[in-house]
Amino acid sequence: MSAPRWADLIDEEEKVSPLSVNSKLADSLIQSYETKVVGGTIAARLLIFVPERCSKEDFGGKGDGKTSNTEAFRKAIDELSKFATDGGAQLIVPPGKWLTGPFNLTSKFTLYIHQDAVILVSQDEAEWDLIPPLPSYGIGRDNPGPRFISFIFGTNLTDVVITGGNGTIDGQGQLWWTKFRQGQMKNTRPYLIEIMFSDHIQISNLTLINSPSWNVHPVYSSFVVIKGLTILAPVDSPNTDGIDPDSCSNTRIEDCFIVSGDDCIAVKSGWDEYGIAFGKPTKHLIIRNLTCISPDSAVIALGSEMSGGIQDVRAENIAAISSESGLRIKTAIGRGAYVKDVFVRGMTLQTMKYTFWITGDYGSHPDDHYDPKALPVIQGINVKDVVAKNVTIAGKLAGIDGDTFNGICISNVAIELSEQAKQLEWNCSNIKGVSSQVSPQPCALLPDKNIYCPFPTDTLPVDKIQFQTCAAATTMH
Repeated sequence: MSAPRWADLIDEEEKVSPLSVNSKLADSLIQSYETKVVGGTIAARLLIFVPERCSKEDFGGKGDGKTSNTEAFRKAIDELSKFATDGGAQLIVPPGKWLTGPFNLTSKFTLYIHQDAVILVSQDEAEWDLIPPLPSYGIGRDNPGPRFISFIFGTNLTDVVITGGNGTIDGQGQLWWTKFRQGQMKNTRPYLIEIMFSDHIQISNLTLINSPSWNVHPVYSSFVVIKGLTILAPVDSPNTDGIDPDSCSNTRIEDCFIVSGDDCIAVKSGWDEYGIAFGKPTKHLIIRNLTCISPDSAVIALGSEMSGGIQDVRAENIAAISSESGLRIKTAIGRGAYVKDVFVRGMTLQTMKYTFWITGDYGSHPDDHYDPKALPVIQGINVKDVVAKNVTIAGKLAGIDGDTFNGICISNVAIELSEQAKQLEWNCSNIKGVSSQVSPQPCALLPDKNIYCPFPTDTLPVDKIQFQTCAAATTMH
């Protein structure tokens, strides 16, 4: 069995592997898997020849759903980190229920969760370190001060894969949600997966359920591919965003199914004066083949924390049912920065409150030190080819007095209103744009100009990254 290339970054002139295999070992890439079997189960597997073999069981792991495996995970990853200079290593979580506290990843590393494996997230706060707030947020998102480290965490990494045969990570979030609702949380709840200041990251083919808060949070990173995730949380669970690309460049999200208590995709880039000072935008973002259910939130939200800027977002083939809004832009006085060059095509929506919802009055400031003169620029929002049924309000588009949201283009959109539809089908103020072939007819601020809204035809660098699927056997043949 030949070893797969996990990713190939294809340039016009050359083809290189972002795994960045050390050149001195280029001739020793494995032609077959090197494995160690413990009780008939492959516990760890290396991608290239290395002097030692490591397995999950070597570090005392026990998949009975009761025994804590926190030290086993941490020791295993620490040991496998020694192979980063030799091309990297892979840790397989075998079948079983693996209870563990949070752990940090290492560079040139693959975490593979077997299809019959469930990782159970510890509810013991004593196992969770506190880390500083994100610099672009200034404070913790739930509460001021430190925040709990994310369950799977990494910073300053390169060439990391978190994948599986649709294996499961269960955040066991109910305890966290209850404490949050009752005001018992002194620090911001942990996210399920957070990767910071990193590049060439793949998160794929997993089921994530019941996260304490946000599920997947790449932040200050580049060349991130998120593919084939199933993300599930009760629709009344607080802040269980699906995927939050945050101050990232060249990110691709595709083939995901999300049921959430908050936005399915929330695009962010920092909060008020902290995001403005940090100044790192989210740009070159692809979202495609997304299915969303979120009765109280958006299918795709831009903001509200967007103070580093958001630019060049391309979303297509989006489906949603029983969700609050299809495309949502949330901003406010004090946010500053911009949301511009947003392109959406091919949305199929069923049972929505809003098809489109853009507002400049979203409050929620980190503190009282934001600049009231920092007005956001909302410009170049292009949406076309939308079918929406059983909708209460076709669109609410409201800019800010003295800060008109410009360049809004909506074309080829058919909206069927529900029996409970509002008498005012479109509610518009402080916006400027055009429409074409939109039913019901938009407000006067979006006059019909008989045009077809644009969608980019160029290829972003992140779309040239091609990942192959990995399969893990459970026995030696």
